[in-house]
Amino acid sequence: MNTIAYGIKNCDTIKKMKKWLEAENVAFTFHDYRVDGLDRGMLEQFEAELGWEAMVNKRGTTYRQLSDEQKAGLNQQTAIELMLEYPAMIKRPLLVHNNGYHLGFKPAQYQEIFQTN
Repeated sequence: MNTIAYGIKNCDTIKKMKKWLEAENVAFTFHDYRVDGLDRGMLEQFEAELGWEAMVNKRGTTYRQLSDEQKAGLNQQTAIELMLEYPAMIKRPLLVHNNGYHLGFKPAQYQEIFQTN
């Protein structure tokens, strides 16, 4: 069972997710976009599984700081370019578990993913 969580280590949601996984004794690898990198191939794989609309964190500071033109022109290609340039724009965490792709963190969602009680 291979579980990888992607995100940015100083994100509050990432901290909550890590705490939950550790409390449930779930073995996982954490991939920090800023430390470990993010390449086009990885991002395109995520986008193929999740869709760019779901991946763009519209509530985050990074998205809100985009120009109106950038927001209006968002499509698959421009979203991928912007997420490559600004990884903080990707909704966090992005979890890959048993070849399933999941976005965000809520304890109930993770209990279902990992079938914990």
